[in-house]
Amino acid sequence: MSGGEWLIVLAGVVAAWVTWRCCRRRARSRRRAKFLVSPMPSKWRSFLDANLPLFKRLPDELKIQVEGHAQVLLDEVVFEGHNGLEMNDEIRVIIAGQASFLLLNQKGFFPDTLKSVIVYPGAYKARTVQPGVGGLYTESEQTVLGQSWDVGVVVLAWDNTLYSTANPNDGHNLVLHEFAHQLDQASGAADGAPVFRRRNRHSEWRRAMSKTYRNFLEDTDKGRKTVMDDYGATNPAEFFAVATETFFEKPRQLKKRRPDLYGELCKYYRTDPLKWPD
Repeated sequence: MSGGEWLIVLAGVVAAWVTWRCCRRRARSRRRAKFLVSPMPSKWRSFLDANLPLFKRLPDELKIQVEGHAQVLLDEVVFEGHNGLEMNDEIRVIIAGQASFLLLNQKGFFPDTLKSVIVYPGAYKARTVQPGVGGLYTESEQTVLGQSWDVGVVVLAWDNTLYSTANPNDGHNLVLHEFAHQLDQASGAADGAPVFRRRNRHSEWRRAMSKTYRNFLEDTDKGRKTVMDDYGATNPAEFFAVATETFFEKPRQLKKRRPDLYGELCKYYRTDPLKWPD
């Protein structure tokens, strides 16, 4: 086969691949649109009513959105039980329902890289790599409750998921925390700056969040009380995740203590929890 013939074949393969990708995206968009307007099965809805106090606070139109986004997650993401945990619909729906809070009033979704949610019965051992002196890295094993990987995997401890879900006013929610990391990682790096629809929003966010983050670091360093968990001082990525769970669970305190941060989160998440029924 001549060079010209090879080019023709290659062009045909590329065209076929592009067509396949376009058809796949259109099919996915149709499925998502169907789920977003379809009521959740009554059994699944009962899992949300029984286990998600935050869900009960939502106005009816936002409850419909949570149900729709949760069904999309359940359709597109694989949920796996590890270390003896048997996966079932109740676990899947409770996790997907909480994660969907981050998508209220949004036209987008979690990054397409999100493919798997791994659930352990409780805290689990995970290997971590930390940068050291002189460009060296140290590897260690730690006991953790959850993780978010930039390859599209969220890992959760089920007992802590249930515990943090049942306490909707303490500012700690494992699912909201780890899925917020997924939104952050959609930009290509876990740096506390998720993807925005408008380009100028990125610079606005950077300016507002950097100032708030510096103030937060100063407060934690001096031992002052903060409405957010001190774990948010670890780095900007953890600050965004901790701010997210605080935003949904302790909105009144967060707005009073850090109004600029609260305002930015209202704009990003396109909702105001203080306007939900008490």
